[in-house]
Amino acid sequence: MKKITFCLLCSLLAVNVFAASSVQQIEKITQFYGDRAGKRATAWRELIKNSQHLTEPKKLMVVNDFFNQFIFISDQKLWGKEDYWATPYEFVGVGAGDCEDFSIAKYQALIELGIDDSKLRLVYVKALELNQFHMVVAYYSTPSAIPLILDNLKGSILPATERHDLLPIYSFNGSKLWLMKQKGQGQVAGNASRLSLWNDLRNRSQDIKLNQPRNIF
Repeated sequence: MKKITFCLLCSLLAVNVFAASSVQQIEKITQFYGDRAGKRATAWRELIKNSQHLTEPKKLMVVNDFFNQFIFISDQKLWGKEDYWATPYEFVGVGAGDCEDFSIAKYQALIELGIDDSKLRLVYVKALELNQFHMVVAYYSTPSAIPLILDNLKGSILPATERHDLLPIYSFNGSKLWLMKQKGQGQVAGNASRLSLWNDLRNRSQDIKLNQPRNIF
């Protein structure tokens, strides 16, 4: 991940990203990216439809497992840009992305499955073994709980205290931004405002605006 510039981030994203019907989503992804993408989109929407009744831990597992099947590729190779946050539509359509794309798609899927935004955070970390910045999703069963980490680097969902390979830097959700002081905890640093890449993603998501990558999988 690269240097992040900040602008407006609003909680309406979680509602507006999936304003279109599932049929519209699948049709548009299929038309733009092809039949294989359409099959991924169908599986994605069926996952959301069929997982509503599950417990929250089970929802974490099925969402993490589903998206971790996708291919990791850098923004430069895929989109020809230094940093690009793909919408879940684009991520599913292409079937590949970088750590932000994995995390954003998981976060939005969990919101769709009814998990409250206050229990979720997108977390910027330093992946110590890779010596690079990285993004994961954290789930807090209660406000004071040690969070569970959903990550594309490791398939298992583990407590933050067991992820010694990750050094948290800051995290955010639909309304707040935290500076991370230690594993699983942090100090509220203010409103989650000024994430320009997220704001751009929100605008593109509302009308299912899709971009053509350099590579199609």
